[in-house]
This record gives sequence, C-alpha cells and structure tokens, in this order.
Amino acid sequence: MKSVDNNYPTIPDLPVSLADGVLSVTFNRPESLNSLSASMLVGLVGILNLAAVDPRVRVVQLSGAGSSFSSGAGIGGEDFTQPGAPVTPADILEATNDTVRAITKLPQPVVAVIRGAAAGVAVSLALACDIVLASETAFFALTFTKIGLMPDGGASALIAAAAGRVRAMRMALLAQRIPAPTAYDWGLISGIYPDDALGAEADKIVASLAAGPATALGKTNSAINSAALSELNEALEREKHGQQILIEGSEFREGIAAFQQRRTANFAAPLER
Repeated sequence: MKSVDNNYPTIPDLPVSLADGVLSVTFNRPESLNSLSASMLVGLVGILNLAAVDPRVRVVQLSGAGSSFSSGAGIGGEDFTQPGAPVTPADILEATNDTVRAITKLPQPVVAVIRGAAAGVAVSLALACDIVLASETAFFALTFTKIGLMPDGGASALIAAAAGRVRAMRMALLAQRIPAPTAYDWGLISGIYPDDALGAEADKIVASLAAGPATALGKTNSAINSAALSELNEALEREKHGQQILIEGSEFREGIAAFQQRRTANFAAPLER
C-alpha cells in the first residue's frame, strides 16, 4: 500500500493524486472495464471521508482508467451464490450505499468524468456526483434486471430526481443502454464533449471549481442535494430490502449462471414474491 502526502491510502485498483486542490481518484481495473470490488468501494469511502476534512481539497474528480468509467460491480469471477463466498452481493451492496452517501455528503464538489460504459452501480456513483461530464460515445446502463436483481445504490432516487419517473422506469425495467447524447437531453449529465476533448474540458471545469469560493460552493451543493435528494436514504433502504430478497432467489441464481456462462438467462419460471 502506498500513500499520497502521507494521508490518502490507495491500492493499485484505486490510485489517488492530489494537486492544485484537486483530489483525483481513478478506478483502475481496465482489463474488466473497471469493475468494482467491495474493497475498492470501501477504499473510496475512506478516501472521501478523509477529503471531507482536508482543507487542501477543493474538488474531487472521479474517473476510470482506459476506455470506460466502470462496468459496475464485479460479478464474473466467483459464484456469489455459493455459501461461504469471501465476498457476497450483500457486501457490495452495503459498500455501494456507503459510497453514495459519502459522495452526496461531501462538502466539496465532486465531478465524474465518464468515458465508455457506466453500468450497474457505476450509474449510481456517477449520478451521485455534483457534475457529470461525458464523452459523446459514453453510455449509461442499469443492467440489474438482466441478472435477476433490481437497481440499487440509490438509482431509484438519483435517476428519477434527474430525469423523471418514466425515464427512470425505462432505464430500470428495460436495461437499455442510454447513449450520452440522450442522457444529456434527459438531464442525467451536465455536459457532453467529443471523445478527444473530454479531458481538456473536464480539466477546465475542475480548475474553475478549485479556484472558486469553497465555502459557498459547499453550501450550494449541500442545499441542492438536500432538496433534490431528500428521499435518497429511504430509497437506499428500500433497494437494500428488495435486493436482499432477490439475492436469495432463483432468478438471481439463474442470472449469475447465465452471465458467467455467456448465455441468455431463462427467467421463465414461476414468480417468487
């Protein structure tokens, strides 16, 4: 384990840098499109909690290494349905919820920079940020129902708050990819740029925030989040309750098996209530 300024712990999957008031955190598992492990999410919560009380940090930037922001929770390696698995879906769910809470409560502005895929819980992490910037070829996808689960990480509140109930239902129930231009039209993201211009444009916006009035910006994002996301904690608890039921069900077992076997899931079984 290394450290940044003897303050911010990091692991290879979650490098951190601090320069000119900008704390940059990068999901660094490009071989899996930056799939998220429970340890990465727990690590991110710790980093954000340190940033919240660090006067050097004026802005936090969240991005992904390589071609994508994040493909969501990593489910391809081990069979989460087996008893005694070292990391369970419930562990990842809890870590995701803690991360979303930490992002939305952070006094400094948080900027997400999205290339490629933002899928599954990564949609929640992105939309929890105060500013979301995306390349023209990026896309957003709530893929939970494809494996017999429901959206979590506050997605039911975050998406509805930004885009409305009908669009949230479309994303959640149909599990379709929403390309960045559509996401911008829906109000899910703050800005959209050509792929080769995203980095420079993001740097300009982040630098502008870092040079701004830190206290005023903090009070502003706190006020807006409190008003727009007043139901976030309730949504997290509803999702957690529903997901815990689904994790124990046959649809999830079939969904995970199909994912790992690279086939279409067969959900044509009697409903479980």
